[in-house]
Amino acid sequence: MSNGLPTGLIVSALLKRVNDAGGMGMVRARGEPSSGSILLILNDYSGNTKVLERALGPTGTPALIPAGPSDTSDRVARESYWRRRRDRDPDLWVIELDIASPERFAAETILAG
Repeated sequence: MSNGLPTGLIVSALLKRVNDAGGMGMVRARGEPSSGSILLILNDYSGNTKVLERALGPTGTPALIPAGPSDTSDRVARESYWRRRRDRDPDLWVIELDIASPERFAAETILAG
């Protein structure tokens, strides 16, 4: 799935935007630079965590879809989930963001274009 830009460029732009806004973004696993999938671990400042993946939504356009364990606050389950996914898909990028409104940053960067 592509919105026209290489995945590595999208990830770089997302990390730069988050870091420039005073948050922290890190690559937990580097995927295929031109067309890898993106799995996001999003931590907001109130302690909430979401796991989202860039995928095709119900309308056939790119969307951020909930993924991961049912209890995303369980750090061990979350870590185990993305590692299993990565074992099955070595092209997968795993990105973790710590910032207020992480879903907004992700959507504005990943779904733009």
